[in-house]
Amino acid sequence: MDIKGTVALITGGASGLGAATARRLFDAGASVVLVDLPGSAGEAFAAELNAAGRVRAGAPGDGSPAEPANKAVFAAADVTSEPEVQAAVDAAVALGPLRIVVNCAGIATPGKVLGRDGVLPLENFSRVIQINLVGTFNVIRLAAAAMAAAEPAVTGLGGPERGVIINTASVAAFDGQIGQPAYAASKGAVHAMTLPIARELARSLIRVVTIAPGIFETPMMAGLPQEAQDSLGHQVPHPSRLGRPAEYANLAAHIVENAMLNGETIRLDGAIRMGPK
Repeated sequence: MDIKGTVALITGGASGLGAATARRLFDAGASVVLVDLPGSAGEAFAAELNAAGRVRAGAPGDGSPAEPANKAVFAAADVTSEPEVQAAVDAAVALGPLRIVVNCAGIATPGKVLGRDGVLPLENFSRVIQINLVGTFNVIRLAAAAMAAAEPAVTGLGGPERGVIINTASVAAFDGQIGQPAYAASKGAVHAMTLPIARELARSLIRVVTIAPGIFETPMMAGLPQEAQDSLGHQVPHPSRLGRPAEYANLAAHIVENAMLNGETIRLDGAIRMGPK
């Protein structure tokens, strides 16, 4: 599917992997709806993208402000809220047929089953599952309904398609470490539901693919001391560094453009296999 002229909805779109993906798709000509929490930098980031788009569009001959063909819009929403996600989907459809969804929203709250303070509180486990798994599914189901209602797009070698849904798992889905039972369970479930949803939505001409990143430069990682970040980067066989959000974004863009990628989870990790801790 061609990216230019499409509408993309990106959760966690105000920072980290989501922001990098939004920028990549916007620069390629897609209109983007940035879905993030109300306190995020979503509004400012949307304004930044729109300003850059106007610069690229250039000033028309009459001297009026240039307007790019694509737009960036911020939609404040909690991915676990049906009405808030539906409002974000509606905002995307208002820009044109929704063709691309990228689920990047998530949390990585650690917690051992038996920690220093006792048994892991059930609500801590449930919160991670609710945001990472239930929130992802909430976006998938509501976005898929909007995609299925649109006319197919016929582009390039891929033939007719209605849309592409890209989810974010983690290498923790396969190599979960001590202290990650909730996170690994949530990301493992995102991986596990990729194929059955892809099989179901195939009749609607919608592809579903999941990316499982390794250790990436994200706001969560930025909170660690530089020494700790360097140590983690050195654990990656090659390239021996942290992954960059732009590398995730490039893979997401390739998935959109490559019609044969469907029903798969792709590790993006520099060949790292996480140890127990």
